[in-house]
Amino acid sequence: MSSDTADKKPSVSADEGSIVSTIRNLWRYMWPADRPDLRWRVIIALGALVVSKVATTFIPFLYKGIVDSFDGSAPNSALILGVAIPILLVVAYGVTSLIDAGFQQLRDVWFASVGQNAVRQLAYEAFVHMHKLSLRFHLARRTGGLSRVIERGIKGIETIVRFTMLNIVPTMIEFVVTAIIFVTMFGISYLGVLLLVIWGYLVWTIKASNWRISIRRDMNTSDTDANSKAIDSLLNYETVKYFTNEEMEAKRYDAAMAGYERSAVRIWTSLGTLNFGQALIFYAGTVVILVMAAYGVIGGTLTVGDFVLLNTFLIQIYRPLNQIGFVYRELRQGLTDIEEMFRLLDQEPEIKDKPDAGVLDIGNPTIRFDNVTFHYDPDRPILKGVSFEVPAGKTVAIVGPTGAGKSTISRLLYRFYDVTGGAITIDGQDLRDVTQKSLRSAIGMVPQDTVLFNDTIGYNIEYGRPGASQDDIRAAANMAQVGRFIDGLPKGYDTPVGERGLKLSGGEKQRVAIARTILKAPSILILDEATSALDTHTEREIQSALDEVSRNRTTVVIAHRLSTVVNADEILVLRDGVVAERGNHIALLQQAGLYAQMWNRQREASEAEEQLLRTANDPDGFVKRGVPAAE
Repeated sequence: MSSDTADKKPSVSADEGSIVSTIRNLWRYMWPADRPDLRWRVIIALGALVVSKVATTFIPFLYKGIVDSFDGSAPNSALILGVAIPILLVVAYGVTSLIDAGFQQLRDVWFASVGQNAVRQLAYEAFVHMHKLSLRFHLARRTGGLSRVIERGIKGIETIVRFTMLNIVPTMIEFVVTAIIFVTMFGISYLGVLLLVIWGYLVWTIKASNWRISIRRDMNTSDTDANSKAIDSLLNYETVKYFTNEEMEAKRYDAAMAGYERSAVRIWTSLGTLNFGQALIFYAGTVVILVMAAYGVIGGTLTVGDFVLLNTFLIQIYRPLNQIGFVYRELRQGLTDIEEMFRLLDQEPEIKDKPDAGVLDIGNPTIRFDNVTFHYDPDRPILKGVSFEVPAGKTVAIVGPTGAGKSTISRLLYRFYDVTGGAITIDGQDLRDVTQKSLRSAIGMVPQDTVLFNDTIGYNIEYGRPGASQDDIRAAANMAQVGRFIDGLPKGYDTPVGERGLKLSGGEKQRVAIARTILKAPSILILDEATSALDTHTEREIQSALDEVSRNRTTVVIAHRLSTVVNADEILVLRDGVVAERGNHIALLQQAGLYAQMWNRQREASEAEEQLLRTANDPDGFVKRGVPAAE
């Protein structure tokens, strides 16, 4: 995270005093500007909630009427139209209660689309934003932890949207109506006790909920850590097996889960403390009010129905009051869950298009590095004034020892990073002046570590040009010399490749990657150590496919094995971030410099490998004696 982003106040925070501003920042998810249909659903849901609240207000009065009609204190207790008043009141009580329950459910039904749209919108924004962030950001993050942050965030947003829209304002309205009834029917003393109870309840709820925030954050951190370790271990399943470290991995995971367990226990313990404190405050106030009412009934100033009315109102007040406490608690918890996700959304992409960036205009492209300098860390420069040109349709190879900066050149060409000095141009256009999409659309990459999507072979080839025809996909596979292999599979192009393509061999994966790049048909081709992880025989087979792909294309080859670049139009030898030697294969050998030393070492290693293979295939030395070896 850049220092600017780190210092910037987050748009969403669970800290005390930030709730109102945070909800204001989340308002667009609750009241979507581009969805008038969802706004109408919000209005209808709120309307249903108002009807429910009106019915709730009438229920205590009907209950009072029923009680008073039984003890004869109510006037006109005779039969009306042959039906007793208590029966009518009981029926009205049941109907009103049904209206209350029914319209509450109607509220949830109408609001469901709003909440789920908020979840979908936020999930989409998070997904898109993650792809906008720089390679540097993703190299520093754990995928498992990142997915957990997003998962918690999209759940938290639904909680916040629902409770904010459907609970806070209606509950406050209910409090106001109840306060008016208390003053009108029972006097200011009853209202005073009620307000004192509500004040104490809310103060305790806020203080206790704020205290629980740090516990929730600890639990989220432990949850993220445990999920990161689980995903990391499963992705490296084979490595775990190679070193028989299953027990160690299990202990690492269990240690992370132990932290989650401790936080979760504290969460439930603190919740119990919070709930008990709320109940203590409310029921203490209830006892005081009912004692006052009991004196009123004894003194004849209140009826039994009034006592029941007060008790019913207190019971009904407890529901929204408890709801307010629950809403506040859930809001704080939801904000804690989403604050880390919004911290990711607040993260500014390191590489951004200029406001006036144009589309890369490309014909037969010429690539030029002009005195390029670059560092990942200011204290460790990688490239130190590198200059070279790749003419249109030609192949330039870049070789050198490990750490010389070879792969950095491909990352700069793709603009995963911006140069710290100098410029990179394609047909005279600075990469920083064109859109990233148009730049990357013009470049095809065959990397050393080919990772395939966990889908079919056909899908992975089609990924180079989504929507391509089956004929084009087959043509690309044949050109990459993998078509015959695919046709021989029982499911052909519908064969699943497994997680990261692990169901295929290294050579098969590499051919699929080449086919994918062929289908993309880029003007510029980058081969970044494309065969260095393969055996010599497979490398020779794939090299012919790569030669075919790079013909008449502007090609940059980054190589470790020098045998793959002998036909390049020019070879650059990088050492310590500078171009130490340049020329074609013959000229560089004649210089007897670094390239010649590397060539001789690799040739000796290759000859030794071939000798070992010959010995393995001819243990009795028949070939040396002129006798054909048995096949």
